[in-house]
Amino acid sequence: MTTIVLARHGETIWHAENRYAGVSEVPLTGRGNEQAAQLASWAATAQLASVWTSTLGRAQLTARPCAQAAGATLAVDARLRELDFGAGEGLTRAEMGDRFPDALQAFHADPVANHLPDGESPVAAAQRFTECLNDIATQHPDRRVLVVAHGTVIRLALCHLMGVPLREYRRLFPVIDNCAISEVRLSHDHFSLIRFNAAITRHQSPDRSPWS
Repeated sequence: MTTIVLARHGETIWHAENRYAGVSEVPLTGRGNEQAAQLASWAATAQLASVWTSTLGRAQLTARPCAQAAGATLAVDARLRELDFGAGEGLTRAEMGDRFPDALQAFHADPVANHLPDGESPVAAAQRFTECLNDIATQHPDRRVLVVAHGTVIRLALCHLMGVPLREYRRLFPVIDNCAISEVRLSHDHFSLIRFNAAITRHQSPDRSPWS
């Protein structure tokens, strides 16, 4: 079994207004860089075989210090990128309500069947992300790997791996905090969710669980 630690990137400048970032390039805030440093402090003692991240800058800026601290390779894979929110990119929920109220109402009713206009299919996003996780498990059997990615696609992938209808991702997993971590164990015939959205602290003893 491969242990995969899924982490959302650090806070971005769109966080305060809850703008939908998707595939937009959005820089980290000062707090986001501090969160990345805190995650790197954890990574230094986590015995990681590798660190993987998406092609988006906010994820790479979070992942790179972790790989350096862990002395691990950094792999960048486009399959780990965030869901493309189409017409919703860069907008708040209120702004979407002004521009396409009917589509937003349908999205709230079923965010998979009625994903945002011109956006990526959540089904396709879940498939590409979990395909990457399976490749990671194949390349690093019985090892521990950190994957730095994005909130929505992580939630979709967890639903997919658990056999839960994807349309439930917003209800079952309403939020993933910046640089919070979720631990899964994965092989091609087995999946376990060990921890979800767990906070880490900067000064943790290597002898303690990072989620204690």
